[in-house]
Amino acid sequence: MAELDRDIKYVDRNFNTIKNSLIDYSKAYFPNTFNDFTPESTGMLFIEMASYVGDVLSFYLDNQVQETFIQYARQTENLFNIAYMLGYTPKVTTVASVDIDLYQTVPSKTVGTNVIPDMDYTLTIPANTTVNNPQNADLTFIMEDACDFSISSSMDPTTITVYEVAGDLPQTFLLKKTRKAISSKINTATFTFTRAKKFDTVDLTGANIVGVLDCFDSNGNEWYEVPNLSQDVIMDTIRNTNPNDPNFSNDTEVPYLLRTKQIQRRFVSRFINETTLQLQFGAGSSGLSTEEIIPNPDNVGLGLPFEKTKLTTAFSPTNFVFTDTYGLAPYNTTLTVRYLTGGGVSSNVEAGQLTQVNDSGIAFNNPNLADSAVANVTFASVAANNVLAADGGQDGDTVEELRQNALGNFQNQLRTVTKEDYMIRALSMPANLGVIAKAYSAPVKISEYQAGELPTILDLYVLSYDINKKLRTASRALKRNLQTYLSQYRMINDAVKIKDAFVVNIGVEFEIIVLPNFNNNLVLTKCIDAITAYFDGNRWQINQPIILKELSVLLDKIEGVQTVQDVRVVNKAGSIMGYSDYAYDVYGATYKHVIYPSIDPMIFELKFPNTDIKGRVVPL
Repeated sequence: MAELDRDIKYVDRNFNTIKNSLIDYSKAYFPNTFNDFTPESTGMLFIEMASYVGDVLSFYLDNQVQETFIQYARQTENLFNIAYMLGYTPKVTTVASVDIDLYQTVPSKTVGTNVIPDMDYTLTIPANTTVNNPQNADLTFIMEDACDFSISSSMDPTTITVYEVAGDLPQTFLLKKTRKAISSKINTATFTFTRAKKFDTVDLTGANIVGVLDCFDSNGNEWYEVPNLSQDVIMDTIRNTNPNDPNFSNDTEVPYLLRTKQIQRRFVSRFINETTLQLQFGAGSSGLSTEEIIPNPDNVGLGLPFEKTKLTTAFSPTNFVFTDTYGLAPYNTTLTVRYLTGGGVSSNVEAGQLTQVNDSGIAFNNPNLADSAVANVTFASVAANNVLAADGGQDGDTVEELRQNALGNFQNQLRTVTKEDYMIRALSMPANLGVIAKAYSAPVKISEYQAGELPTILDLYVLSYDINKKLRTASRALKRNLQTYLSQYRMINDAVKIKDAFVVNIGVEFEIIVLPNFNNNLVLTKCIDAITAYFDGNRWQINQPIILKELSVLLDKIEGVQTVQDVRVVNKAGSIMGYSDYAYDVYGATYKHVIYPSIDPMIFELKFPNTDIKGRVVPL
């Protein structure tokens, strides 16, 4: 029999080893009964047949053991199953992404002596709106987030420019926003359920399936996708526009408020193979009370009736009372599932190809507009363009990529355990909930512990951006969103105190000697540009020190600089001048050419580089 390579030899037997073992056994126990071991003998016929059967059984046993190890498994379905067991979701395709510039015009209006845009005519482009190429219908991209031209913040600015002029005054203004889009098409599938069935499943089949977009039943109820059926809480967002909402905030940096929502209609999805996405639903019905249990002393901690204690149970915030139903099972209804397909290498389109916006869902923010003619012109002005080419599109995981990604993902987790986990999770909060610009986490100081507190409290210091992308104290609404956002990842026995970090504004003064035959002003301009780039806000973090030698080396590398005579960092304070109110003793905090931050977490910010960087050319 032909030899087949086996990565794992659990039995470690093949045709020859089995054959030799049977011959040795016959010689030892039947020396007089059978002693003709030539290949032509009848006895060898039976020995070789038994060896063949043993070899086949050994092969399949070795193969079954081998397929349980992701390092050696070869069958795709087994690789997918093991990857899910390790917490990794296989990718059958990867979408390309691109920034789409969206435009609309609005008429002008006069307020006092000023001519400003009439924001009553602003539009909202809903989420999942498609943008495509008019000449090629296959080039379809979907904008993941809604685009509201009436909202402007540091991370989602609305650029306003004059579009048309009548005489000396602006007649219309052009509004511009940017949204991320991915290469996908929306497909629809319907599934009819008659009788309730526990953990019922349906399959979506097709090439390049990205994932499920949404799911609604025939009664209009939405079914939510969750990581596992035991999770009955999701994060939901609401517009921050209702002044009667107790959580309302007039902070323009927080367009949406985050809240938790308990759901019964939920499902999970998993890829069975490269072309099949399976959806699985729960096992309960709306009449089962376990779906409505609210944690209280009767069912948590003190024990349920008939003396079943819960004191030794490991609770999870995603399923606090361990409901038996794991969500509802659909019955007597039809589910309409919208899912995305696309991606691949062919989705990396060139710049300027995506110019047509699907206007079926676009609507005015103000439905009561006085001039319908102007409204029609404004509605027709919506345009789009991708200035850069789309990239990132590629095929799904290869067999080896699937192995390595699953093994690497096993060490990751969604729970926040270390202080770095909390910091990264805060910075990754979705932009529509407000943006945490800077974050720093540290254990609570021993001197600040209250009597009886456990050492599991973490101080999370945060800062946000204003509309000019300058650092500021985070608003109450933003902190509330962050608190709600962290609740789904926080360990159940951890306590996190969200605090404000301090901003210390600085200026830089330097003196240089310029080489002969170089223009002094040009060299100074290059030095100022280099310092501006060095102190760019994206590069600086809370509690990062200023190393003066780095500034000296930076200036010394500028073409035309002969010698750096002096570099000084000075404090800028005072809200009247537009700076932070916190003064800082820069001289006292300097040790061996390093300016150290304070004990309380703070960040250095060069707020106005055009005026706060002063350079001087001195003679040799």
